[in-house]
Amino acid sequence: MVMTAKPIAAIIASEIKATPAQVGAAVDLLDAGATVPFIARYRKEVTGGLDDTQLRTLSERLSYLRELEARRMSILDSIRGQGKLTDDLESRIVAATTKAELEDIYLPYKPKRRTKAEIARERGLEPLADAILADRSIAPAERAAAFLTADVPDVKAALDGARDIIAEGMTENADLLGRLRNHMREAAFLRAKVVDGKQEAGAKFSDYFDHSERWATVPGHRALAMMRGWNEEILSVDIVVDEEATSPLRPVERMIAAAYNVGTQLPGDKWLLDIIGWTWRVKLSLSLSLDLMRELRERAEEEAIRVFARNLKDLLLAAPAGSRATMGLDPGIRTGVKVAVVDGTGKLLDTTTVYPFPPKDDIRGTQAEIGSLIRKHKVELIAIGNGTGSRETEKLVADMLAQLPAPKPTKVIVSEAGASVYSASETAAAEFPSLDVSLRGAVSIARRLQDPLAELVKIEPKSIGVGQYQHDVDQSKLSRSLDAVVEDAVNAVGVDLNTASAPLLARVSGLGKSSAEAIVAHRDAIGPFSSRQELLKVPRLGARTFEQCAGFLRIANGSEPLDASSVHPEAYRIAKKIVAACGRDVRSLMGDSAALKTLDPRAFVDERFGLPTVRDILAELEKPGRDPRPSFKTATFAEGVDDIKDLKVGMQLEGTVTNVAAFGAFVDIGVHQDGLVHVSQLADRFIKDVHEVVKAGDVVQVRVTEVDVARKRIGLSMRKDGGADTGREARGPTSNGGRTQSTPLKKPQPPVQGAFGAALAEALKKK
Repeated sequence: MVMTAKPIAAIIASEIKATPAQVGAAVDLLDAGATVPFIARYRKEVTGGLDDTQLRTLSERLSYLRELEARRMSILDSIRGQGKLTDDLESRIVAATTKAELEDIYLPYKPKRRTKAEIARERGLEPLADAILADRSIAPAERAAAFLTADVPDVKAALDGARDIIAEGMTENADLLGRLRNHMREAAFLRAKVVDGKQEAGAKFSDYFDHSERWATVPGHRALAMMRGWNEEILSVDIVVDEEATSPLRPVERMIAAAYNVGTQLPGDKWLLDIIGWTWRVKLSLSLSLDLMRELRERAEEEAIRVFARNLKDLLLAAPAGSRATMGLDPGIRTGVKVAVVDGTGKLLDTTTVYPFPPKDDIRGTQAEIGSLIRKHKVELIAIGNGTGSRETEKLVADMLAQLPAPKPTKVIVSEAGASVYSASETAAAEFPSLDVSLRGAVSIARRLQDPLAELVKIEPKSIGVGQYQHDVDQSKLSRSLDAVVEDAVNAVGVDLNTASAPLLARVSGLGKSSAEAIVAHRDAIGPFSSRQELLKVPRLGARTFEQCAGFLRIANGSEPLDASSVHPEAYRIAKKIVAACGRDVRSLMGDSAALKTLDPRAFVDERFGLPTVRDILAELEKPGRDPRPSFKTATFAEGVDDIKDLKVGMQLEGTVTNVAAFGAFVDIGVHQDGLVHVSQLADRFIKDVHEVVKAGDVVQVRVTEVDVARKRIGLSMRKDGGADTGREARGPTSNGGRTQSTPLKKPQPPVQGAFGAALAEALKKK
């Protein structure tokens, strides 16, 4: 009677707005080892055109539902082994649609430690509990007198045992638990208060020192901010429900009473009402509050992971500056500015370290050294890391460039998030074994300006620093989501087979670390690939891997012109039919939009390749190897505005969006502290989703609306109507985006907050 593959497909189909047949086809491909990018691009006929977003959701839900089925089977086996599985119970288990619902049903049958209720049953008190519940016209104390034994010496002991049995039944009543949990979801409040004596130490959490809002509508960023405050022992956090109730019974207690038909008139009613109140306070309130806290964390984590993933995608697909000689500057005050020069392909040409700041103050020597390297290597771009000393370094470079004849290099402030991680990584050590760790960061800064995607794939995604509270969320879920983003970005752009690094190749559909390294080793030993087919000569790279990866790998000026496009080798015969129909050479036809638009795509459909594939081939022939990323442009920071103290309300500035959160966008305006454009300040209209207006990497014009030097908060606006900043209440504990929020936290002992606080540690602990 358990769920089969067909219902799973139907469930997912309804969620992603597809048909069960489409889902079933996609599941078969995924189970056979196909990747999401491959299915999305090259198996449109099979899946009916499911896109990568639908396929990612499908894959996640498939895993969850299969885990649900495995747990369902385990529970059925367990209850069947106890000899307690009835047809009605099996039907309820089969009908459960979530893991939480399954666990509620299983609770009475779940093996557990010997409880007070079990001891009471062993002493023969279950009939007493059943009798009181069935007929409350007789006082419980009168009934209890008939159950006294050597193990039950008096009426009080008998009634205590009956209470334990009844209370346990209430805590294991799946229908009741579901109703109570739903009531709490609608009526509960999340409440945060500052721990006495922690006001000064926890100033960054001051927005939550006395804060309460409905559980159902708490935005994810505020929930995670409060949870972080709890982890840092600054805040107490709990869930409260029906606190304002004035009648003798609160709504939750009335719900329990109704479930057992308990009134107020009969002799047994008052005793049962006392048990209901006690069970709620001691057992149900705690367990259900923890359930809601876990749900809140999961909800907040999903939002945070979604925001991080979207920002990472924007950053990876940011405009590349292109193949131009580039100088990377990794600023430092006392330790000096690290300098690296790379050629148009990213090959390292030169390195040095200069000391323009105290204690050496060698400004002239620094400018002379940098100027010499610019002339020597014909540098066209200067990438300056945005960390400590960034604006000072930028000013120094600007002064030097003013003295150089045209053409002058273009200077650009570049995010250095993750550069230090790369510098100390195995990848960097293998690439530059004899280069000082500090100089490797300058190389990374230069390369990420040339091609953000090619360089950032070398860094663990969560170290790139474009998320909110990324160290506070489930790390395995975060990694899966971010890895999917990187995979989709790499395959959307395509990879040059003859220049790509092993880390970049490893992100190509069908490839991994070992196969990517094998490709690079083969390339180094034999020379550049002249065709995609030569991939089959790489050791341990078989036909299946070739099928998955070939369409995403490019070869410029190879023996087969189509190898420079995204047309898959399996469809070359269709492309060549199109070329033959035009009576042209493939090289002359590629890029000739006018000629290609005269063709009817339906004329090239065959038994294997349908209209979607033919249209994709025609589009690719029109713009072969096109890069989906935007054109490169940079922000210009205001002269003389180098520090937060230089800001004045009303200033009009240009900046670059560094991070997008659910509540707004963080913008680098060149003062070492990102400012926040709250969602209400993004436009002169209502904005539901911040990404409607901006994404990471955008250059924007902003107006300063607030400067709080003490708390390092900068309020910005992009509105034209002069609206005031109304976004303070929506902020987390910091307002400078990923750079502060991404700092890993120590895991302190939880503050003492009673029974709930002790158990809350488990609900809120980092996974």
